[in-house]
Formats: sequence, C-alpha cells, structure tokens
Amino acid sequence: MDKAVVTLSGGLDSSTLLYWAAKRYKINALTFDYGSKHSQREIFAAEEIARRLSVPHSIIELPFINTFFKSDLLKSGGEIPEGHYEDSSMRSTVVPFRNGIILSIAVGYAESIDTKTVLYAAHAGDHAIYPDCRPDFLNAMVQAGRTGTYLGVEIKDPFITMSKKGIVLLGKELGVPFDATYSCYKGGELHCGKCGTCVERKEAFKLAGIPDPTKYSNE
Repeated sequence: MDKAVVTLSGGLDSSTLLYWAAKRYKINALTFDYGSKHSQREIFAAEEIARRLSVPHSIIELPFINTFFKSDLLKSGGEIPEGHYEDSSMRSTVVPFRNGIILSIAVGYAESIDTKTVLYAAHAGDHAIYPDCRPDFLNAMVQAGRTGTYLGVEIKDPFITMSKKGIVLLGKELGVPFDATYSCYKGGELHCGKCGTCVERKEAFKLAGIPDPTKYSNE
C-alpha cells in the first residue's frame, strides 16, 4: 500500500479525508498548532480521530503565525464574527497563506519519510472566502511540490469540488465519528452554533438529511 501524509485539523472535513485515505494509503497524520482560538479543541479532536484509526499522528507547532500574522482566528486577533460561512465578515478569520505554509511543511515532511503523496481537505464551500483553498492555489502548490522535491511529492485534494453536504454524506458512509470532530472557531467546550463554521456545519447535516450529533451552546 502506498504512503500518504494527511493534514488533520480534527474538523469534519479533514477527519472524513483521513477515513477516506485510510482505505487507500498507509497514513501519517499531521496537525498544526498555529495559535488559533480553537487550537486546543482541534488538537484534542485530531488526536482522538487518529487514535480511532490507529494511525501515526504528529503535532507541529507554528507559534510565529500567532505572533506575526493578522487574523481574528488567532489568539492575538479580535472577536470571531458570527453569521454564514460565506459572509464577507468571515474574511477577518483568514490566516494569510496558512494552507501554503502548512502544505509546504507537509511536503517537506513527506519527502523526509519517503512519501510521495500529501492530502488536504479544502472543499468547494471554502472557495468564496479563502484564497488558499481554491483550485488555482492548489494547482500552483501541486506544481511546487512536484518540482521542489526529489521525489516529486504530489499534493492532492479529493474534496476540492465537493460540497460540505457531500462530505457529510461520504463521512456517514465511511463511519466517521462526527461527534468526535470539532469545528467551532470560538474554541469553547461546546460548539457555539453561531460562527460561520458552526452555521455551515449545521447546514451541511440538514442538507444531507443526516442527524447532527453536535452539541451547540445556543440550543
């Protein structure tokens, strides 16, 4: 079986990707702590998801992002806005070039462990707000990974054209423990139910016709 590095945040999308990849690759999962408000809850979820699949899991700390970058998603930033994921207010949660940094490290790590594939879980719903989740960005990073490594490491995103609803449906089919995943940008014990990623999570389960096991503090 071929090997792959999977970037795992502990959220619904990357957890579904990990379950999808586990059927196709021998996996090493990577989680990045870059100082977001929800980093500790995400890491806890990522550790649990990796444990359930019995895959090697490493956490890479990137404290410079919280120190030097501007974003309300970071502990050093302002309040997390509430509303739909695609609202213009959500642009304040963009961490500049976050996926570029994460994927660059994942590519270097992959080559270091003799692995030719890196997987990450950006999906079609991300495109409106996050420039480093769009197909043009992915294509550029794919080219960089191929030409910047001896192995020709390939970055792949199987969900790049998939909706959040489609990911929920796939996750249900794969047996993803949705209740163990974490998405809320505010980082509370329970999902707030009001921030963009919570609203999108609720919407995806509703559109998929699947009961949402998430506990929200506003319900």
